[in-house]
Amino acid sequence: MTGNHKDNTITRRRAIAVTGGTVAAGGLALAGYQSAFADTETGAETTATASATSTSTSSACMTLMTSVTEGPYYLDGALVRKDIAEGKSGVPLTLRLTVVDATDGCTPVPGAAVEIWHCDAWGYYSGYTTANPGGSAPAESEDGSTADDRTYLRGYQVANANGVVKFETIFPGWYTPRTCHIHVKVHTGGEKEDGTYEGGKVNYTGQFFFDDDIAQEIFTLEPYSKHSGSYTTLDNDMVYDGGGASSGLLTLKAVHKKDPSKGYKGFLTLGIDPDAENTGAGSGGGGEGGTPPSGAPTGEPPTDSASPSASASS
Repeated sequence: MTGNHKDNTITRRRAIAVTGGTVAAGGLALAGYQSAFADTETGAETTATASATSTSTSSACMTLMTSVTEGPYYLDGALVRKDIAEGKSGVPLTLRLTVVDATDGCTPVPGAAVEIWHCDAWGYYSGYTTANPGGSAPAESEDGSTADDRTYLRGYQVANANGVVKFETIFPGWYTPRTCHIHVKVHTGGEKEDGTYEGGKVNYTGQFFFDDDIAQEIFTLEPYSKHSGSYTTLDNDMVYDGGGASSGLLTLKAVHKKDPSKGYKGFLTLGIDPDAENTGAGSGGGGEGGTPPSGAPTGEPPTDSASPSASASS
């Protein structure tokens, strides 16, 4: 693959993320997607499912028993909104997630707030746009978008009566030494206020992952192809533990069979214990255990980071 080849020499450290971790009283159930997409398209749409996601078709409510770290790039004050891209260029990605109570027969959890954040096509996070994503990539400022450097690719959605939330975003890029991923927190007990979500508690902190073949095909496209270097595959990632859907591997459906640039839909069911509380410390290692990759800012984030300066929407 031009510019983004597999690197099988990276030390396998993923066990750090799943041993010695917090055994969750409230976990993340990642099961099934039968009700996740009610608005499926016809015609050119096709399924491109990761091989390890066969467990996602089960109707069983599975619980992930360990949390993972929130990583070094979390910021408070993300906006409540469906579209978090803010004009950032990349392959469109729609996420449809269903929050259920794993302790009560996987019944929906209406009002749960799902918060996600991830890097852009070149590996940069809002709030930390000077952090070096590794390899060779243009400066974040060269992307030509009008995205707010403090808020892009971060947001909340509050679950409807069926426990469903939906996000419109872009396929994440990558940065050394991590595989392609999206961070997630599930909150309950708070409420929308001043464009963001306040109060309550975090029930789960985790990450979503992408099939290697699909990710590396995406990374041959513009603007991703401008970031060259050694991409970390799932097997060599320090956080992903190989458990398929039960460990956060998204089921992906291509919008158009022959044109990946048209985008993907990703979906999972998230089972939580609404009575549990999670600090977000997790048990990840390396750059996700609290030490940012080379070039990342240190200390506290800017005090005005992720302020609700962009328009929020439900």
